[in-house]
Amino acid sequence: MAPTKQRAAYVTENGITFGIVDVPKPGPGEILVKVEAAAQNPSDWKAAGRALKAENYGVIVGNDFAGTVVELGPGIPDGLRTVGERVAGYVRGSLGVNGAFSEYLVADAEFGILAIPEGWSFEQGAQLAIGPLTALQCGAAKPGGGATGHGRDILIWGGSTATGQYAIQFAKLNGLRVLTTASPKNLEFVKNLGADVVFDYRDENVVQKIRAATGNALEIAIDTVSEGKTPEQVTGSIGDKGGNVAILLPYESPRPDVKVTFRYVPKFLDRDSNGKWFFDLHKKIFASGKIKPNPVAIQPKGLASVREGLQFMQDGKVSAQKITYRISDTPAI
Repeated sequence: MAPTKQRAAYVTENGITFGIVDVPKPGPGEILVKVEAAAQNPSDWKAAGRALKAENYGVIVGNDFAGTVVELGPGIPDGLRTVGERVAGYVRGSLGVNGAFSEYLVADAEFGILAIPEGWSFEQGAQLAIGPLTALQCGAAKPGGGATGHGRDILIWGGSTATGQYAIQFAKLNGLRVLTTASPKNLEFVKNLGADVVFDYRDENVVQKIRAATGNALEIAIDTVSEGKTPEQVTGSIGDKGGNVAILLPYESPRPDVKVTFRYVPKFLDRDSNGKWFFDLHKKIFASGKIKPNPVAIQPKGLASVREGLQFMQDGKVSAQKITYRISDTPAI
């Protein structure tokens, strides 16, 4: 039986705090998960910052997790979930008393739960939700052509980001020629993921070089950074005939011939055919055994490191790694 109290990272008047909170109880159709590892995303520090208001004190931060099912709520169909099962998934952290940066959380028993690939650790499995699902939503792996197709070019701006790493691999599985940007130190890293052409994002002529490499005919791009001048650079890389750009923050296209679409994971985390399609595709791709996880950067003190980890990411110091918290590393209180 699960305990009634747990350690977690949550919001107080002093910012992100590590302390003791209640363990949530699973409701109808929900499972209680003992979190073994939690992965950090840029949305975590942004959401945590927005939550720093008196009415939000007590909300637990963190979205991506991997762990073990320890309790089933009422109404779960026989055989859907079992106690002891290894699962990964996504919860809406920074919105209530249920977040990934904790020892226990509740999750829907069916929708949003992801299988951890064979050979992947909990620490690797914790990253299976936001990064890969964002890459899928941006169109990096639409089967059967669609917005992509065999032999066509795709630009993935920010190839060493968590989402960029998955987007490169998905696009290669879809038969695309992948152009990406990275720092010189990560050039070989993104090539090993499958990138065909890599540009230094700090090169002042990078847009012109991308247009030259694609014969001014690039039609599809994904901006996995979506900050500063990257939206302008990505839309500027699209060829003379126009095209489509997927972006992770709202942005109005400066070009009438370039359609910019804001992609945000929670927008499709609904019980509809669109959401089911993405999760089914995710399952199929990862079951292939062809996808490599992001390199994991384990933080030294588990949940007690969350405040520092969020600041480290906010300061832009993360490069080609996924900040991850191993719950067993968390000190006692």
